[in-house]
Amino acid sequence: MRGGTAVQDHVALAEIELCGELIIAASAAAERLSFDRIDEVLRVPRRREATPRPDDHA
Repeated sequence: MRGGTAVQDHVALAEIELCGELIIAASAAAERLSFDRIDEVLRVPRRREATPRPDDHA
């Protein structure tokens, strides 16, 4: 048997990295993260036409 049995799942690794970044941002914040801040941390592209979310306060 050659090598190890490690399997690399690039999607899972990317998701774990994003979760870590979200946890860091949340722990550094004084209050709950806004949806916009969560999108920023998770690198979600901005929507062309913003639809108000229930928790967003304009």
